[in-house]
Amino acid sequence: MILFLKNLVFTLLMPGSVGVWIPLWIAGGAAALARPWDATQYLALLPLLAGAAIYFWCLWHFAVYGRATPAPIDAPRVLVVRGLYRHVRNPMYVGVLTVIVGWCIVFGLRALWTYAAAVAVGFHVFVLIVEEPTLRRQFGAEYVRYCAHVRRWIPGPRYGG
Repeated sequence: MILFLKNLVFTLLMPGSVGVWIPLWIAGGAAALARPWDATQYLALLPLLAGAAIYFWCLWHFAVYGRATPAPIDAPRVLVVRGLYRHVRNPMYVGVLTVIVGWCIVFGLRALWTYAAAVAVGFHVFVLIVEEPTLRRQFGAEYVRYCAHVRRWIPGPRYGG
């Protein structure tokens, strides 16, 4: 139960802020959602739902297999290479970016596209400067082998471990 609560709090604070609360704020708040929708906005439900599904599927693997959260202060003690992690090293980030692209389509605002680009660059820099060196130190050869077989951002063939 505590692990569930930790993951819920992390999700509401981090990806919730980056992928939902800030885009809605940029678009003008919840009132912006109340405007009539057209076919394009309904199509935007695809990336919104797909991105959320990607994130929650990965969160499931962090909780069940890693027995932890995605938060750096409560990271898994084992390298999670299940589910989408067999195809791409950073699927949670991809999921959050997919949600943001959904919001960009819903609202059609240049400011949201700029925000999406800034978030993508921020994720990339964070992964290069913080996350990958930390994982290399923590998991050593296992992580190096994983990186040699699984791409950072573009899904590829399944990793066999």
